[in-house]
Amino acid sequence: MKVAVLDINGKDTGRKAELSNDVFAIEPNNHAVYLDVKQYLANQRQGTHKSKERNEIAGSTRKIKKQKGTGTARAGSIKSGVFKGGGRMFGPRPRNYSFKLNKNLKRLARKSALSMKANDNSIVVLEDFNFDSPKTKNFTSILKALEIDNKKSLFVLGGLNNNVYLSSRNLKGSEVVTSSELSTYKILNANKLVLVESALEGIESNLSK
Repeated sequence: MKVAVLDINGKDTGRKAELSNDVFAIEPNNHAVYLDVKQYLANQRQGTHKSKERNEIAGSTRKIKKQKGTGTARAGSIKSGVFKGGGRMFGPRPRNYSFKLNKNLKRLARKSALSMKANDNSIVVLEDFNFDSPKTKNFTSILKALEIDNKKSLFVLGGLNNNVYLSSRNLKGSEVVTSSELSTYKILNANKLVLVESALEGIESNLSK
């Protein structure tokens, strides 16, 4: 699959980038995508939720009324969950929501997500670029040139570039990652996937194993 390479002004450079069919043109596996996205979102959860149970409530331990003869249900503690101010019954406890997926499934999920974007013509290949210093307006000008300033976009770089990363950090609709940080969720969450030329080799080598 060949895609035109654009410059930072949104103009065709006249060159073509070759996208591997083994990565960008496979039959998407929807279940693999579902599991990988589910794992990503589960890993974002802190799992620190907690409510007090009856043994953690401060209160009297005396029996609040006699056992029989009241005509109502028996009750032994004011800390019971059936009373106002009592402990919560079956409340949330701290837990770890993460779960394991094997590497082959995660690799298949990412290839499926990239193939979905390729099928939708949502992939843009951009020539390598850099900024002299971090400036948001420089990054915004690229978004406008590519006509994606009003869309969610994900820029994939070949390696860490602080000037580009810091220039995009204030923009809610755009995110910059390296090829090694690419995830299924981030691919699908973006309307446009912008791949810098130097990132292509890293993506294909990571996913062609």
